[in-house]
Amino acid sequence: MFQSETTPGGPGGRRRFDISLLAGIVIAAGAAIAGIRSTGIKPGYFFQPTGAFIVLGGTLGVMLITTPGRSLMHSFGRIAQLFAPVRAGPQALIEEIARCARVSRREGPKGLEALARKASDPFLQEALLLVCDVNDREQIQGTLETALRLRERQGESDVRTFEVAGGFAPTIGIMGTVVGLIEVMRQFGSLQAVGYGIGTAFVSTLYGLAAANLVLLPLAHRIRARAAAELETQELIVEGVLCIADGVHPALIRARLRSFLRTREQGARGEVEDQRAKGVYA
Repeated sequence: MFQSETTPGGPGGRRRFDISLLAGIVIAAGAAIAGIRSTGIKPGYFFQPTGAFIVLGGTLGVMLITTPGRSLMHSFGRIAQLFAPVRAGPQALIEEIARCARVSRREGPKGLEALARKASDPFLQEALLLVCDVNDREQIQGTLETALRLRERQGESDVRTFEVAGGFAPTIGIMGTVVGLIEVMRQFGSLQAVGYGIGTAFVSTLYGLAAANLVLLPLAHRIRARAAAELETQELIVEGVLCIADGVHPALIRARLRSFLRTREQGARGEVEDQRAKGVYA
């Protein structure tokens, strides 16, 4: 019933682009370019086909060796999700769950099912439909918790794909440097050729370090952070849906789900939520 991953789309819900991710890419790329230009060396000097083939091809080969094909494609799909718009925050989701609770108390499973099919989050939609179909609270909880554990393992597996590649890339870069130095030794009779060849050889090491520390490892950390944020949202949904299954009052559901908000968000909405918890909503 539950999909293996929450899709980045979904009806409704405000979304925004992750500005910090885009800012990080711009700053890292800009700093690298500025550093190269400050040396007075032409940027074209750093474009060495031999080193690029060894580092990029070797790193991709390592990823294929260490990760099954289907899992590797899923890991690359995580990169696309990083650039997809993200939800503005959990406040709207809490209000949506409270609204579902009010409908469930007034109209029962039929009214809840109609509202569930319009849910803004796919996981929330599936969880609400499960509540409509299953009356046993323990079975609902067990199913939802199993789905959360599976998603958590999948996220960590995607992270390890890039962490492993980031660990191998610098070593593969050194291999490219060794190949370049071997070529230098063949031209040892010309001091000028040796000097140029050594500089060219160490570009492979630069490729490996840049691939690991500017691309692969930052991607791994960002994917882990996004997966953790998604897991927090899904845990909020599970708690809210179980409250609906237990028939908890919407105001109490809202107050309970506030614990999932960051401290700053709790302070900003605390007064409004306390008023609602007094029974403003039936």
